[in-house]
Amino acid sequence: MSDGGHTVLSVLKGAEQWLSKRGVDAPRLSAELLLGKVLALPRLSLYLAHDRPLDESERAAMRALLMRRGEGEPVAYLLGSQSFRGHELAVSPAVLIPRPETEELVSLALERAPQGGSVLDLGTGSGAIAIAIAKERSDLRVVAADVSKNALDLARANVARHALEGRVELRHGSWWQPVAAAEVFDLVVSNPPYIDPDAPTGLAADVKAFEPPLALFTSPGDPASCYREIAAGLEQHLRAGCWFLGEAGLGSTEPARACLQQQPWLEEVSLVEDLSGHDRFVLARRR
Repeated sequence: MSDGGHTVLSVLKGAEQWLSKRGVDAPRLSAELLLGKVLALPRLSLYLAHDRPLDESERAAMRALLMRRGEGEPVAYLLGSQSFRGHELAVSPAVLIPRPETEELVSLALERAPQGGSVLDLGTGSGAIAIAIAKERSDLRVVAADVSKNALDLARANVARHALEGRVELRHGSWWQPVAAAEVFDLVVSNPPYIDPDAPTGLAADVKAFEPPLALFTSPGDPASCYREIAAGLEQHLRAGCWFLGEAGLGSTEPARACLQQQPWLEEVSLVEDLSGHDRFVLARRR
């Protein structure tokens, strides 16, 4: 990026052009968000301060962020945060960046969670699903588990950020490992890994390069491997008549549905489309 212009407006224009030449998606939005971070200004406020000069330290900070964005690093990681259903969450390369499709999964979960019930979020990552459910339904008790200690550290910070320490319990372990033998839940929800590393069709290059493989990929050649792990515990830990909801995609929805249909303790197994019209969510009810 050239140092020729040093006002907010000229730096934004130069940054947008620089990112555009490197094929970055939404270069103007990226430029606005990054400069907003550098100047600690809301994105829309930048244009009210369009003639504000930038000093050398601010320009250096902007250049550093632009270089990383030009290499494809996601904006959310550069900002260190992402909004999810209107709730701001800290994110880092230790966790997946929460997606709008997962916001839809939360809506499905809230529709099916009984009043005063208990919810288990398996593979919580940043804590996005658990936090959204707890924020939007104060009657629910939420347990959230993840195998990654780094992810749980971030989830813990997000739980504290939203003052939910007494309502969202975080546990470390793989799938059902941190769940006591006698525990049962009124809803189980998960956005598990569902991408076959041998056939990552449609996986964006920046996702593959920067987001955590542990949260993306299944066992090679087996896109339903995580769903089998989850399904195995539903007989013991999901209350009769209650729901499991999971997210899938990229060729995994049919294998995930088939996996759940094979379990004799599950019924009403179905796929639900996302707002884009793609099969995305796998639902099943405990007999």
